[in-house]
Amino acid sequence: MNLKLSLLIILLISTFANAQETMSIKGSKPYPATQDYTFICEKYVYTGEANVQIAKTEKGGVLKISIQTTNDKTRISGGLYVDLANGDVIPCVDKNSNETIEGKTSSYYYFTPAEMIKLKKNDIKGIRFIVKGNTATFGDQTGYFTASNKMSYFSTAFDKSKKTFDTAAAISAL
Repeated sequence: MNLKLSLLIILLISTFANAQETMSIKGSKPYPATQDYTFICEKYVYTGEANVQIAKTEKGGVLKISIQTTNDKTRISGGLYVDLANGDVIPCVDKNSNETIEGKTSSYYYFTPAEMIKLKKNDIKGIRFIVKGNTATFGDQTGYFTASNKMSYFSTAFDKSKKTFDTAAAISAL
């Protein structure tokens, strides 16, 4: 009885360990992806957060960046820069691949295989992006923003816990 119970527990643990996030782009087939990271975006006053997820594709990879909005005409568009921990910068060109679902706008940017290798070796430090839309009274904030790889807004000098996400390890595991 104990042997069966221990085997069942091992099976459940291995199932959860192998469970992986997926990402699909506008109804395409699902790609293996990292978890959905919540980066801190201090200048974006509506939520102060941007969600970031990276998936591996046949031709390299895809970055999905999402923010909450009040207006479905607001979009993340234009070029985007991914700043890495070692100081490298990966520029991404806007391919006009975006969607708005339930008050959240998402844009997709594509990586080459060489850029995916850089992402596997270095953590993402920040992502610089542009929000465009109508500038109406009580509308969404537009302009240039940076989503920083931080787990929380505040910490003390005595807090020795990890304060950033290990994006390089997660991308390497894809």
